[in-house]
Amino acid sequence: MVMFWEVLLVIFSIAMIVVVLLQKGKSAGLAGAISGGAEHLFGKTKARGMDLVLQRTTVVIAVGFIVTAVIVAMLK
Repeated sequence: MVMFWEVLLVIFSIAMIVVVLLQKGKSAGLAGAISGGAEHLFGKTKARGMDLVLQRTTVVIAVGFIVTAVIVAMLK
């Protein structure tokens, strides 16, 4: 049973790496770091299309990763 959860944890880990690397960078140098955070905070820029799918997929995979990691930690 522990082996199943460990394999699932590895799958979530690899999926998380792939999904994060597929996303576009949000900043464009120093100007993007200063103004980009404010735009994202106040919701002026909305994610559309593939960006939205990748953001939602990242959240789902992250939750799965955390839950699986907690289960593996409790079983050991």
